[in-house]
Amino acid sequence: MDDLDRQILDILRRDARTPYTEIASQVGTSEGTIRNRVERLLEGGIIERFTVSTRTGNIKAMIEISVKVDVDTTEVSEEMATWEQVDFVWQVSGEEDVVLIVDAADTGAVNQLITRARELDEVQDTKTRLILDERLGRAP
Repeated sequence: MDDLDRQILDILRRDARTPYTEIASQVGTSEGTIRNRVERLLEGGIIERFTVSTRTGNIKAMIEISVKVDVDTTEVSEEMATWEQVDFVWQVSGEEDVVLIVDAADTGAVNQLITRARELDEVQDTKTRLILDERLGRAP
């Protein structure tokens, strides 16, 4: 992956629907080059998926999870990634081991996810933060 790939990814992270012609104009290359690069990034697993960010009135939350010392966080993360309403599962450093980013209909649904996590034998503790507002970072 080179600098051009990184520039393409930065643009697509902000808006996955950005037309290839617009990306080409922004980075100073041809639409065909962008199309080929994106295909290569998809085939190589660098781009896993394209997604949509919405403002639906749902409750967004970050559930931070600590697991027991002898637990494989990859296995726990893979299981949690299959749960409805979980948008992202991050394995992180620090006090917590796994962070779930969830988009749920209401606080009751968030609480159900917390309870589901706490019912796992591997989970030692959880902390939850409601996401009150979100903004995109500054474009490069």
